[in-house]
Amino acid sequence: MTALLSVEGLSAGYGGAPVLDGLSLSVAAGETVALLGANGAGKSTLLKALLGLVPARGALCFAGEDIAALPTEKRVRRGLGYVPEGRRVFAGMSVRDNLEVAGLPDRRARAEDVGRVFALFPDLARKSAERAWRLSGGQQQMLSLGRALMGRPRLLLLDEPSLGLSPKLADEVFAAIRAVAESGTAVLLAEQSAARALSAAPRAVLLRLGRVVADGPAAALPAAALHDAFFGL
Repeated sequence: MTALLSVEGLSAGYGGAPVLDGLSLSVAAGETVALLGANGAGKSTLLKALLGLVPARGALCFAGEDIAALPTEKRVRRGLGYVPEGRRVFAGMSVRDNLEVAGLPDRRARAEDVGRVFALFPDLARKSAERAWRLSGGQQQMLSLGRALMGRPRLLLLDEPSLGLSPKLADEVFAAIRAVAESGTAVLLAEQSAARALSAAPRAVLLRLGRVVADGPAAALPAAALHDAFFGL
């Protein structure tokens, strides 16, 4: 498959402390990939580096274009969508306004996209006029995901979407992620729960200490590689 995203030799960190060390991976158009590893493995840093939110070195190509020097807003315009860890919604704004502020400039297209988000998340449709702070944690996560979809991303980057959610709400969020993937949007999913991530992704990339230690079909991942990625010294 042709790579939509291609990363080669990516290094990144904070304040001079390296987190990613020469990491390479690719994501094909329409593909869902689970990014797995223990806390501190570099999952969140990788997603932020792809968006340009942390300084990084290395080759970064998206849809055939070198985007390594582009600022975050231009990467988003090229088709990268991002759902950060922690459900960062605009608490004082209504559900609808949270969506519309992230939509396309064309009013008709924006309205169509709001409709698609409400079809994906009926709970949000019922609470469209509510302030975001009044939503449950699961509903806020749905809103964060819906807001990212308003930009019509070609690749959706998800950081720990089940964090802090009840099993029922996590199931609902992952059902929506699978629906997004089935619509043709590529997904790179960083998730602490390997079981949930592998239920949504046919392929997995295992990180350990900022490096890829395994990459392949989820069903064929060796148990030893999973154990080492999460618990290896």
